[in-house]
Amino acid sequence: MKGLFISGSGTNVGKTFIAQKVIKLLSKTRLVNVRKPVESDCKNVDNKLVAKDAELLSQACNTNESADVVCKFKFEMCASAELASTSTGVDLTLGNLLNACKADEFVVVEGAGGLYSPIATQLLNSDLAQALGLPVVLVIKDGLGAINQALLSISAAKSHNLSIAMLVLNQIQANSLNNAEAISRYTEVPVVVFDENFDDNFLRLIKQG
Repeated sequence: MKGLFISGSGTNVGKTFIAQKVIKLLSKTRLVNVRKPVESDCKNVDNKLVAKDAELLSQACNTNESADVVCKFKFEMCASAELASTSTGVDLTLGNLLNACKADEFVVVEGAGGLYSPIATQLLNSDLAQALGLPVVLVIKDGLGAINQALLSISAAKSHNLSIAMLVLNQIQANSLNNAEAISRYTEVPVVVFDENFDDNFLRLIKQG
């Protein structure tokens, strides 16, 4: 399987936003599948659970896959994927999630939360990323504390022998903190800021990889 695993320092750092951008960039030169194997905090619409992140990812890919294919396991509870699933009597396993990530083309897989967020019973996102064997894109919100969160996430990935494709600083608001420069002093992992130069920098690193 060829592709990327999108993770980050936690929730609400912009993983889905960055994943959409990555999918659209890659789709210019290849077919791209996308998977978010499990999503919690889904909305119940006419007795059907709608996974909002999976819907956005589905719209970004060029392989015409429905959100139901993108996300196999949906839960209404706003909690970790582990708690959301077990609270409904569903015992997710690593095998379940690996099957949900299967794809025919280059695949972009978005995890649920950060690397150490529980994604299934006694299973962390890092365990899934390791089993998939895909290079990881770490998404960090660019603001105060970003250096600490970035280095912690990098350390977590390396402790599980994960290959890190790059670290993306999601600059939601422009700032003068120079976090990218600061982080680069402490790690050899490529750091890319989501700004006007993101497209070129991302594609350059992917080609080098």
